[in-house]
Amino acid sequence: MLDVQNGTTVESAAPETAGGPPDDRSPAPLLPYAAIAAVLGILYFLYSRVQYEQFRNPSWDLGIFEQSVRAYAELRAPIVDIKGPGFLILGDHFSPVTALLAPLYWVWSSPLALLFAQAALFAGSAAVVGRTAQQVLGSRAAGIGLTVAYGLSWGLQEAVKSDFHEIAFAVPLLALTCRALLLGRWNAAVAWAVPLVLVKEDMGLTVAMVGAVLFIKGQKRLGAALAGFGAAFFALTVLVLIPAASKVGQYDYWAKIEKTGEGTDVSFLDSVVGAFGPGDKWEMVFFLVGITGFLALRSPLMLLVLPTLGWRFLSQDPNHWGMIWHYSAILMPVVFLALVDAVRTVRSSPRPWLVAYGKVVVPVVTAIAIVHALDLPLRELLRPETYRTDARTLDARRAVAAVPEGTSVETNVTLMAHLTADHKVYWVGGAKGVSPDYLALDLNSGWSQPITDPVQLASQLHPEARYEVSAQAGQFVVLRRS
Repeated sequence: MLDVQNGTTVESAAPETAGGPPDDRSPAPLLPYAAIAAVLGILYFLYSRVQYEQFRNPSWDLGIFEQSVRAYAELRAPIVDIKGPGFLILGDHFSPVTALLAPLYWVWSSPLALLFAQAALFAGSAAVVGRTAQQVLGSRAAGIGLTVAYGLSWGLQEAVKSDFHEIAFAVPLLALTCRALLLGRWNAAVAWAVPLVLVKEDMGLTVAMVGAVLFIKGQKRLGAALAGFGAAFFALTVLVLIPAASKVGQYDYWAKIEKTGEGTDVSFLDSVVGAFGPGDKWEMVFFLVGITGFLALRSPLMLLVLPTLGWRFLSQDPNHWGMIWHYSAILMPVVFLALVDAVRTVRSSPRPWLVAYGKVVVPVVTAIAIVHALDLPLRELLRPETYRTDARTLDARRAVAAVPEGTSVETNVTLMAHLTADHKVYWVGGAKGVSPDYLALDLNSGWSQPITDPVQLASQLHPEARYEVSAQAGQFVVLRRS
């Protein structure tokens, strides 16, 4: 509001409700943020589609989620044979939220539907971040700048490169939760946070941290209740629900903390001490806060990153430590909206240098994001060779076409997501007790030593059956059970 003092007009601080700022600003216009989000969504999906069509999927996860969502769409239990014959995926990770994609599969029954959904969810979260920035900071330039910076952030780009994962749902939910916290909409913050427990089992701890932020902001009863709910649901999923659905009767991922990659036991104390070791972990944290000019550290919203950082630091798996894969995507909406919170806060700081820094940090962050993006996955879209179909891709297509529709097939990563749509697919070496109709193998991917005799390999995988080569194209071979 405006006051007149000594003949000059000054802006006075609006009165605050208990525990935080009032929601007294008019909403930011949707159109510019929807337009930027649409462009980002197109870029995300284009990258994912090119990667898929050229058989460059980096892991088995797209195939796993394709089998899971397809089962939901067919009103079946989410059995994922890639993880093992008859494997119930809820005994691995607790992610029932992926059932929401079943209606999309009724319209578009393809792994590309998952990649499209993820692109849309990520892009939608960018619009939430940008509109919130404009509403809180009162600047459209800041809102648009942070939309671009967020949309190009390394956490989202690496997640796009890593194919589809269930955390695609957590990203917009966390953006909406943080938005509600910044606008003082306490009940809305709870409403957006609660569904996170259905995204993945560890998200219960993040929900508990949302409760902690509410408590800090003066909403003590609501915060304590939400924190208790999040912690209790985490315990329920890892101690009861997942073990009940698992064939081994336990939550397997404790082993990521308790054992090294070589299978050596590690005590919890050693895990804690070791958490402060390898530089990849600290490089990741440096870039996490560095993309906000380090100012996000002044916001209590940063408490929400602690559960995810905690289990990643304790893990013995190097894949969890650095800046690759999808694990940092859920941190992006938190750190960028924590930056918005911090910029608002430092405006009233008694330190002139901090006030001055708060005025320039958003354009600085935007510039950092654009420069950093030149070394991130989406840059591949600017290169003509990205879109060229090479001999390897043509060979892979021939291999897929050589496996008759409706048959069972055992395969490795390269061909997997291209076979799950109309075949019963197993992971190579993971089909114990089953003799698939076909083996479809990329001989240059994932083997500890070169494969020179595919028939001999087949006899080692399935001594109870006999296989013969039915098709071969370059590095790909298809064997039929005789």
